Amino acid sequence: MLLMLVSVAWAQAPPPSPPAPPTPNVPRQPRQPAQPPAPAQATTEHRITPEEAKELLGAVDEVLRFDSDDSGLKIKHEVKRQLASRDQVQKYIEKRLNEDEDTQRLRRAEVVLKKIGLLPRAFDLQTFLVELLREQVAGYYDSKTKTVYLLDWLQPASQLPVLAHELTHALQDQNYGLEKWVGKGTSEKTPTEEARGDEEIAARHAIVEGQAMAVMIDYLLAPTGGSVVSMPTVTEAIQQGMMEGADSPVFNRAPLFLKRVLLFPYRDGLNFERELLAKGGKDKAFAGVFKSPPRNTRQVMEPATYLAGETLPDMPVPDVAKLLGKEWEKYDVGSIGEFDVAAMAEIYSGADVAKKTFPQWRGGWYYAVKRKNGGELALVMVTKWANAASAGEFRNVYATAVPKRYTVDAGAPGGGVERISASPSVELTRWKTADGPVELVSSGDTMIAIESLPAELVEKVRQAVLGK
Repeated sequence: MLLMLVSVAWAQAPPPSPPAPPTPNVPRQPRQPAQPPAPAQATTEHRITPEEAKELLGAVDEVLRFDSDDSGLKIKHEVKRQLASRDQVQKYIEKRLNEDEDTQRLRRAEVVLKKIGLLPRAFDLQTFLVELLREQVAGYYDSKTKTVYLLDWLQPASQLPVLAHELTHALQDQNYGLEKWVGKGTSEKTPTEEARGDEEIAARHAIVEGQAMAVMIDYLLAPTGGSVVSMPTVTEAIQQGMMEGADSPVFNRAPLFLKRVLLFPYRDGLNFERELLAKGGKDKAFAGVFKSPPRNTRQVMEPATYLAGETLPDMPVPDVAKLLGKEWEKYDVGSIGEFDVAAMAEIYSGADVAKKTFPQWRGGWYYAVKRKNGGELALVMVTKWANAASAGEFRNVYATAVPKRYTVDAGAPGGGVERISASPSVELTRWKTADGPVELVSSGDTMIAIESLPAELVEKVRQAVLGK
């Protein structure tokens, strides 16, 4: 789920954009920021003159050298550079959303997210993303054209930190081939491979953006002799500014889940890179992590698990559509990662509960199906936990949201809710709703949600998942 939202926006500058150095001309080195970053739209409208354009575009090579020295990533060739107008940026955003190979997956994932209650049912995701990216974009590197695009309506000096960020992407691309490394365009074959691939790609997006954020902050702090590691308060101020979204009206009205998704690669990716820089130095944090990337969002959110070499076994994903019979077809399959359960717990039960819940995650997937002749989307979601107690705790968190997402048949026996404790480690809750039965069961370290499947098929799916 996370992947589908991040992948359409990953080439853009981080929301919000970094602060502008206060000097009016393009400096050879930037000054230390005095406050948390403000978004690009907060900058006074300015049309770049031909002289300013020449100076700004000429700064690309100098900033690229800084980025290479800071990251250790080698410059393989010159980076093409170009100024872009508002209309060009708009067309670029719309093209990515309309022609990108992930667009259809984005639309399917949107339906699943609404089913789970992470997005409002009436929310138009694609329209919102166009509006959001238009507000937030502050320059971008296009890995297809190998070109960095700067904006012709912003002061040149204000674009230098963004340039440091985007040219890091250029170096990543030159050394490792971003599109291929991130995993875009790969076609997975089995449901298990699809679920595993989602988490891997989401983690790699966090590396791409986390490295670019670290270099950008080092660029800002270079005149002081500081760095992203040695001056944590500046880094924290930038992160706080990103979370608050000051003067970003579109970002501020985004659903909480979407805010968390859009910030994840920048905020958590930066934290991951800071930890690697502190523990292993430049080689480990840049080239090293490209050669040995994190496997999932858990390793990004908890860098200690990456540094310890933690390996979680794949969770086998049964072919649910095939199991249900010829009337059913697969709609979407994907991962439920540590980021996803953190977002669910925060939205369902609050930030404090989320902080206690997500570190116990050990795996997860979802499989959405539909009848071939139409009807309500049905969902099977499975998560694995550190132990039976944490599986039961997440089941309770998830259960609090069911009555908010569905119309429960209060006139049915028990008010439409049935609770069964089969053993100390097995608990089951069923709701009778207007969209079909909803069942949650925790069995040992596993929690299963089966939603909107006909009652006669629910047990069949549960047994297939548990292997009983």
